[in-house]
Amino acid sequence: MIVKINQFHLLKSIPRKKHRINIKINHTNLPFIGKDIWTLYELSWLNLYGMPQIAIARIEFDSTTKNIVESKSLKIYINSFNQIKFENSVNLIEKFTSDFHKCVIGKVSVKLFNLHDIENIGISKFFGTCIDNKNISIKSYNYNKSLLKNSSTKKELVTESLYSNLFKSNCPITNQPDWASINITYSGQKISHTALLKYLISFRTHNEFHEECIERIFNDIQNICNPQKLSVYARYTRRGGIDINPWRSNICFEPSFIRLARQ
Repeated sequence: MIVKINQFHLLKSIPRKKHRINIKINHTNLPFIGKDIWTLYELSWLNLYGMPQIAIARIEFDSTTKNIVESKSLKIYINSFNQIKFENSVNLIEKFTSDFHKCVIGKVSVKLFNLHDIENIGISKFFGTCIDNKNISIKSYNYNKSLLKNSSTKKELVTESLYSNLFKSNCPITNQPDWASINITYSGQKISHTALLKYLISFRTHNEFHEECIERIFNDIQNICNPQKLSVYARYTRRGGIDINPWRSNICFEPSFIRLARQ
């Protein structure tokens, strides 16, 4: 049974199509699969006796959904349940699933975890090679895909998992900073690590939503470096009780549900 509470109007949809047309991604025939994984840390409601209940929620929006959710609206939506009674957590999950599905128009998964389920999960990091320790000079912080290039010294095919903790972009609505760690796993001609780091740093003054940044990175690397296999996975720093973790891949990819130091 879905609790009939009209909180849906608080959610704001943002169409994916406009951004994808802008960066020349075929919206009807996507070159990747993927999901946007949201972790909600500040979730509470009441049981039928008025006792506060708490949980951590994991929401997964498939990359094929028509829309994304504007994060501020989702925070307002979640907080609107603080004083609302539910018979059990299943009813809450049904309410979330129904409203999110109507908002994004597509596949949505909602899971709740109690604190005992996750209290033993420690701080982790991405698997692979960190590319941040490069003695390079940065002269521009404006997005520039032309910085990307393959290695000129090694022509052999490689399989690598690379990551950077230096990524920063900005919210296009509030202009507030969005900090992230980016994991790039690929097979193909070796990508220049220095060029990749410069490229990622070039997002520092760039205004774009989390999901859009990751699709742009995937698209740029695919078009310029032409790897045979590519996965891009970002875990953003928690803000307002929510972290957003999009991934895009052209292979069967299983993201690791880790928690980074800034989450």
